[in-house]
Amino acid sequence: MNTYLEAIKNRRSIYGLEKSSPISNDEICKLAEDAMLHTPSPFNMQSSRVLVLFGPNHDRLWEIVMNALRKKVPADKFSPTETKIKSFAEAYGTILYFDDTAVTSQYAEKFHTYRDNFPTWAQQANAILQYNIWNLLAESGLGASLQHYNPLIDAEVKQTWNIPDDWLLIAQMPFGTQTAAPAEKTFIPTNERIFRYD
Repeated sequence: MNTYLEAIKNRRSIYGLEKSSPISNDEICKLAEDAMLHTPSPFNMQSSRVLVLFGPNHDRLWEIVMNALRKKVPADKFSPTETKIKSFAEAYGTILYFDDTAVTSQYAEKFHTYRDNFPTWAQQANAILQYNIWNLLAESGLGASLQHYNPLIDAEVKQTWNIPDDWLLIAQMPFGTQTAAPAEKTFIPTNERIFRYD
């Protein structure tokens, strides 16, 4: 229990990252695979999907993000955005998280009483997967953060990596060797968030 609690405490959003890793690409993919196998999903529908991008593929993703944002952010205000995206590009790799909506829809029809809940449940299951992988990366000495540039980049991501139309992009997780400490974390008192009734 103490080891698990320490892992939870140590996982943070890390923005200072570099293109190196203390573990191999195979080991990173094995972490993702283990998390995928053992993360729960509603009715065991297993609709989460993951792409792990290394090297030129990782670089290409952040080029796509940069180009998409250039079309949205005024040129005279783009500098902070450019700096932020470059920091993600400087990471070692990126994990893309998807939901296979064809599977989610299939289960929604199969369990018709709960049909409207399945998209929400799929997002929740995906979030648990993201958190599990994030903790495993942190335990392996890799920093990471969670980003959301969807739906701005969805079409080009699907085209670039031949992603099925039914896959919904949910999040992007750049990761790499940590080069900077995380920002100080503040907490709302737990007695304002947890309410006990004996």
